[in-house]
Amino acid sequence: MNNSPLLEDLRLFCVVARHSNFAESAREVGASPAYISKRIALLEQALGVRLFHRTTRSVVMTEDGGNVHEWARKILDDVEQMMETVSSAKRVPRGLLKISTSFGLGRKVVSPLLSRFASEHPELKIQLELVDRQIDLVNEGIDLDIRVGAGHEPHLFSKRILPSQRVLCASPAYLKKHGAPADLAALRQHQCLVIRERNQSFGIWRMMGPKGQETVKVSGGLASNHGEIIHQWAVDGHGIILRSIWDVADSLKRGRLVRVLPQYFQEADLCAVYPVQLKNSAKVRECVRFLQKHLDVTASSATV
Repeated sequence: MNNSPLLEDLRLFCVVARHSNFAESAREVGASPAYISKRIALLEQALGVRLFHRTTRSVVMTEDGGNVHEWARKILDDVEQMMETVSSAKRVPRGLLKISTSFGLGRKVVSPLLSRFASEHPELKIQLELVDRQIDLVNEGIDLDIRVGAGHEPHLFSKRILPSQRVLCASPAYLKKHGAPADLAALRQHQCLVIRERNQSFGIWRMMGPKGQETVKVSGGLASNHGEIIHQWAVDGHGIILRSIWDVADSLKRGRLVRVLPQYFQEADLCAVYPVQLKNSAKVRECVRFLQKHLDVTASSATV
């Protein structure tokens, strides 16, 4: 048996101090007087002081016992407050919520939704970090990362919040001047606008099509690490882009861009990635639920 002063022993000690009687204390906690006496003796042994003067009818706290009693109450109160705080954090979203995502996804999708989420949860302090690199959630103190693609480190957890795809697009002016590619391999002869993204191989487009997955190496005279710049260059007629459907939906509807090789696509689900399980963090859990709910509502507007 562990003879160290446990929290339970301190609780029993406080009960005995209140009743000044082992038998009454035993009835309150549902144990035998012998068990109570033994645990108090072990606590005295661990602390090296006598806590009670014992008589046949009652126990009287010693001076050392009085000092220990003050400390025990403070310790138990602090532990109770800690447990309540931790337990509350699992139930009620509060405190600082640090979220990371890419530039385009953050500005176009995540930021507007977080504005609404913040209005519903004024007790939260939300920080949104926009980065163009793979981020270390644990070492950088990030609670939630919104990314394209389901891949993540083995020590993290993830949830798909929106099924999505990347599609090939170009402006009508570009296609009028250069013609449309007949197949995926023909992209090698076209100007392709390539973006440097977090976990994407530069200039390597892996596509799903009628024959399954195919890969093509593309190049062009313009490249950037910012999706909005690439998008605008495509609208301006500089080449073919591979972008998420939610990013180009408006341009497709307005006719500024048109689909190229529509039988091909790249899977690009939006996923939430986080370092702790959702059941253990109310702020992350509620944010993920909110994003999933409202992305589902807006997804239809990005279907072309």
